[in-house]
Amino acid sequence: MDLAERPVRRVLITGAAGFIGRHVVQEAARRDVRLRLMAHSRRVPGTAAHGQVVPADLTDPAALRGVCEGVDVLLHCASQVGGTPEANEAVNTRGTRNLLDEARRAGVRRIVYMSTASVYGRGVFRNVAPARLARNPGSPTSVTRAEAEDMVLAAGGTVLRPHLVHGAGDTWLVPGLVRLLRSLPATVEGWTARLSVISASDLARLTVGAGLASARELTAAVYHATHPDTVTADTLLRAAAAHAAIPWPRREISVRQARSLLADDSRSAHGLEMLTSDHWFDGTQLWRDLRLTPGPAFDASFPEPAPR
Repeated sequence: MDLAERPVRRVLITGAAGFIGRHVVQEAARRDVRLRLMAHSRRVPGTAAHGQVVPADLTDPAALRGVCEGVDVLLHCASQVGGTPEANEAVNTRGTRNLLDEARRAGVRRIVYMSTASVYGRGVFRNVAPARLARNPGSPTSVTRAEAEDMVLAAGGTVLRPHLVHGAGDTWLVPGLVRLLRSLPATVEGWTARLSVISASDLARLTVGAGLASARELTAAVYHATHPDTVTADTLLRAAAAHAAIPWPRREISVRQARSLLADDSRSAHGLEMLTSDHWFDGTQLWRDLRLTPGPAFDASFPEPAPR
C-alpha cells in the first residue's frame, strides 16, 4: 500500500518548538494524522491539541531510542543555525545521523529534511532549479546542513531548500534586516536585487505536503521551497522598516560605500551581500508536484499571524 493511501499515519516532527517547526506542527494538525512532536529545550505550544511530545536531544543517541517507533513520516525541521562550528557539527551532522539511524531501525518510510539555499554559498542566482546548481557552502551552518542533506538523500529522503522565510516567530530575517537598516544611513543603489522568499505557513504546507505525498507525486529528491513571486530588496527592507518604525533613508550610496561602512559589522555585511545580488530560486516544481496553490505574495502576507 502506498504511504499516501494509508488511512492514518503517524508523523514525527523534530524541532517542533522552533520557528519553522511550530508552523509545521500547526499545518500537520489540520491533517488526518497522529503527531509525535520532538523538542530539545523549549516547550511546544498547544501540546494538548497537537499530539504527543517527546523531549529528546539529537546529539544523544540513547535519548532518541524509540522516538521513531511506529512512525510513518519524519519531518526533520531541527537544526543549529549560527553558533560555534562544534555546535553545528554536533546537531546538524551527528544529530541528523543519530536520528536517521533510529528512523532506519524503526522502518520509517518517508523522510523530509528542512535544509537551506545557503548551501549554495555566495553568488548570483536567477530563476534556477536545484539540478542546475552546485553546492558551495561557506559557513559552519551551511557546511553541516549540506552534510545532513547527503545523509538524508542516501536514506532515500527528500530535501527542501528555502531561502528567506518570514513569519511569526522569526528571529533571523526581519531582525537581520532591522539591524542592517540601523547600520546604514542610506539606501544602496536602489536595492534592486530580486530575492526568493516564502511565508512560514506556505513553507509548512509544502513540508507537510511532501511528507504525505505518494511516491509517484514526488518527481525529485531535492526541491527549492519558495514562493513563485520574487521580492526586491527594496520591498523587503521597506516592510522591515515600517515594522520596526525606522524612518526610510533619503540618500543613496554605492555598494562599495556600504561595504566600507559595514567593515566592522560582519553580520550586517553578510546581509548586504545577499541584498545586493539576485538570489532567485525556481521553486515551481514542488508546488506543481504537490498540486498546491501558493499563498499570497509577500506584500499581502507580511507580517504573518502567529500559529495557534
